[in-house]
Amino acid sequence: MRFQTLPRNSVFFKHYTANHEFVSELLNRKWTLSCPDAKVNQIMILNTKESQSNGDTSFRSINEPRLGDGSMQKNQLHPSFYVVRDDLLHPLVNGNKARKLDALLPLLEDNAVTDVVTCGGCQSAHAAAVAVSCSERGLKSHLLLRGEEPKTLTGYNLVSKLYGNVVYVPRSVYAEREEMLARHAELVAGDKGSVVRLVDILEASFRNCNSGKSNIVEADRGECSEEVKKVVVVNEGAGDAVALLGVMRLIQYLSRKDVFGTMRKLNIIVDAGTGTTAVGLALGALCLGLPWKITAVMLADTIERYKEREQNLISELLGISPTLSERQTGIVQWVERRVPRKFGNVLKGEVAECQKIARETGVLVDPIYTLAAWDVAAQLAEKESDVAMVHTGGTLGMFGVAQRYSAYFR
Repeated sequence: MRFQTLPRNSVFFKHYTANHEFVSELLNRKWTLSCPDAKVNQIMILNTKESQSNGDTSFRSINEPRLGDGSMQKNQLHPSFYVVRDDLLHPLVNGNKARKLDALLPLLEDNAVTDVVTCGGCQSAHAAAVAVSCSERGLKSHLLLRGEEPKTLTGYNLVSKLYGNVVYVPRSVYAEREEMLARHAELVAGDKGSVVRLVDILEASFRNCNSGKSNIVEADRGECSEEVKKVVVVNEGAGDAVALLGVMRLIQYLSRKDVFGTMRKLNIIVDAGTGTTAVGLALGALCLGLPWKITAVMLADTIERYKEREQNLISELLGISPTLSERQTGIVQWVERRVPRKFGNVLKGEVAECQKIARETGVLVDPIYTLAAWDVAAQLAEKESDVAMVHTGGTLGMFGVAQRYSAYFR
């Protein structure tokens, strides 16, 4: 596992450390989640390093650990780490999917958007989250899913089909995501409708906040003609700058005195698909001046591509805010998963490991995403006193894993 040194002396860090005004500007808005709270478990590692190396690690969960700046006490006999249970936020829209949509959906409602176009894999938790969230608010979702329709619908694929308008797209077409999404958005809008850019809506929300104006567009969707549509494209995995806001809101909550506080040098571990969640966590910690490190376990790409996305997301967000302009990358520590492999593949023994963790702790992780973060958190807990894993949800994805790797469940 290779660790990258964080540039703590960078221009970005010195300029934005403890910029509470910036955070207040970003987070002064309406949210999808009524509160940002998340349950926290403490996971005890019950055996030695030697037994862990032999694959015999055992865990025990403390469901109501003592938290807070002065209360977080470690067991002297057993190392431990914390798990932020974002997987419990919503039965279908949970984890980082709920956080990424936290600021987005109110913006769409305020701007009289009628339709949302997005894309993902066949078992995309993001696509399902968009479908459910849109239907709960009277919006229509259009989901472009990669590949062929399964013979039996299950997991997130089934949820997407129940709540949204699904189109299965050949892999060759899906490879050109931007073109595919733009073309489908124009098709949904039709001759009388329009396609608006998400970045323009976000930028307008900042202008209105600074001028004291309301973000709400004076239009009643119920009075509009069925044929007049206002369409927005949401990128794969909600990898847009607006998704950073809900994740930063989570960091603000975790820094409360009755949760993790602001004094401890916490290392937060998260799995990284697009990397958006990791960037939001790091940006929130940075701007609040927290002595926290964000370690992201790379799942789907090279470290160069993750760094590029990190730069692009920060540049997009800071370019939108009229009070900020400096840009710098390097605020996330990107690391490889324990056994690198092609994204989506499951190795022998990983399903059994997830089953063991679930039986011992009541926490369900999946072999594609969250098991990677769990493994790194358990490893680092042997060396560091304060380690926390953000559970990014996605547990319905186990249905898709069971479809593809049925032999692992027998």
